[in-house]
Amino acid sequence: MLAKPESTGRDWRVLLRLGPWLRRQRILIVFALIAFAVSRLLEAAIPLFLREVIDRIDTGNPALLGPVLGIVACVLARLLVVTSARIGIRQAGINLVFDLRQTLFDRLQSQGATFFTRHTVGDMMTRAVSDLGLIRRLVSMGTIMAVIMVYATVIGFAAMFYLAPSLAWMVAPPLPFIAWYASRASKRMNSSSRQTQERLGELTDRTQERFGGIRTLQAMAREDAEIERFQTDNEAYAEAFRAQARVASAMTSVMPTLAAVATLTVIGYGGHLVLTEQITKGTFVAFFAYVAMVIAPMRSMGFLVNLVQRAAVAAGRVFEVLDLEPEINDQPSGATPGRMRGVLAAWGLTYTHPGSSNVALADLELDIQAGETIAIMGRVGAGKSTLLALFARMLEPPAGSVLIDGHPVADWPLRELRRQVALVPQDAFLFAQPLRENLSYDDPTRELEPILGAAEAADLESTITALPQGVATLIGERGVTLSGGQRQRTTLARGLIREAPILLLDDCFASVDTDTEERILDRLLAERTGLTTLMVTHRVSTARRADRILVLEAGRIEGFGSHAQLLASEGWYAELAQSQQQASARAMES
Repeated sequence: MLAKPESTGRDWRVLLRLGPWLRRQRILIVFALIAFAVSRLLEAAIPLFLREVIDRIDTGNPALLGPVLGIVACVLARLLVVTSARIGIRQAGINLVFDLRQTLFDRLQSQGATFFTRHTVGDMMTRAVSDLGLIRRLVSMGTIMAVIMVYATVIGFAAMFYLAPSLAWMVAPPLPFIAWYASRASKRMNSSSRQTQERLGELTDRTQERFGGIRTLQAMAREDAEIERFQTDNEAYAEAFRAQARVASAMTSVMPTLAAVATLTVIGYGGHLVLTEQITKGTFVAFFAYVAMVIAPMRSMGFLVNLVQRAAVAAGRVFEVLDLEPEINDQPSGATPGRMRGVLAAWGLTYTHPGSSNVALADLELDIQAGETIAIMGRVGAGKSTLLALFARMLEPPAGSVLIDGHPVADWPLRELRRQVALVPQDAFLFAQPLRENLSYDDPTRELEPILGAAEAADLESTITALPQGVATLIGERGVTLSGGQRQRTTLARGLIREAPILLLDDCFASVDTDTEERILDRLLAERTGLTTLMVTHRVSTARRADRILVLEAGRIEGFGSHAQLLASEGWYAELAQSQQQASARAMES
């Protein structure tokens, strides 16, 4: 799992790291801060006009138009200013989270295979959607609440001390206690918020996984069992949310109680001052309005603390991802040529997957000439896919151990390397887009003719003809409307269409019958003349058509030569060839 540094996500201070993104919105934020200050001043002016109205009524003075117009003007002006301020600060929150989400997505794009092996897609989605949503709420809603609270307290108390200093001193004592309680409760809220977000990430991940495997689930009649498992996960999230709600509820109930104490103080002592004629009735009403002005935002302090702590946890989870360095460090030497010739080499290549104690490849020495077709064979776990991933630099090899055209792969610009080294992975992943967009994913502007040419090379003509809209047919999420063999041939065509100097095929014929495989191989070998091709396969009938065959055993080279040479060596390859030949003979007899 992702590390949780002590300085990240543990308290509100992680929110200070939002500074670079906040600075981009400084114009909107400064405008909103000024506008809110103006709105508080306008609000503070209303009780003064109100005091004048009441005192004039009390003394029988009929000149009320002036102060009444003053109240109306303040109300209308405040409406305009507050509306503008709220629009500005909410726009700043939207913009900030837009930039932050883009930064997060960019960082995830730079992570390698190991990262996505260790971290679930559901958890990343929760960080990119739910966690960033909490940050947006803090910037948009929390900023409004905090600014109003500060301005209301400063302006309100200034007005109270101006009107009745002795009464103002009676209202002030509860404030330090409110601040102490908010600080204490925020620590509990931090812990419960992190638990809630983590449970949400787990729930999202497992839900996505179950929907992704819905066909397998239904085929094995596991609906009831999965419903029970979902109920367990859902209950874990609900219980975390309930725990958070209990803390938040306690905070939001205590704050109004403390505010009520201040209200009773004003009524009791303020009433005494009026009766003893130390202050006028108008001053008492105005003072009470200022108390309400100060207390109203304090009533929501519990909600604000809850919002701050949840956003702090969310920001910590986001920065846990942003703080991770990319697995592949793209720092090209600038000495590589523009176009690859396709010469591949491995010098003393030893590789162990991060977090594993088992060596995937051990002391490999390998030379492959430009234009060669190499078949790679071996038992499960022999290191075949790892070797291809290292040549494509999907995994980071030890320095200088993997070379292309005599240059270590780290010397090549990463984007250029992956443009010229086409890797067709074993997992036939397709996007929920039309078939044409899947075939031409690397260049959506590509003309139809090369798309159909690559489809023909991958033996997809009959599939395209059978589709209701041809290559324009939407194939569903992960290509659900296609068979396993059709999906595999589609990904193969997606690799062939690039005409890359180096093509790496990771067991791309596993779901294809032997007759179809033979047709594809005929076209593949014809079209790849002069270009380097490495293909992982488990079929001797496929491997024997390669120029040479590399046999791996537990990460080491057991054999490397032609079909005839490996048969003569009487090793694992010869045994496999004999076994598959006998199986084929039995199939023909039956």
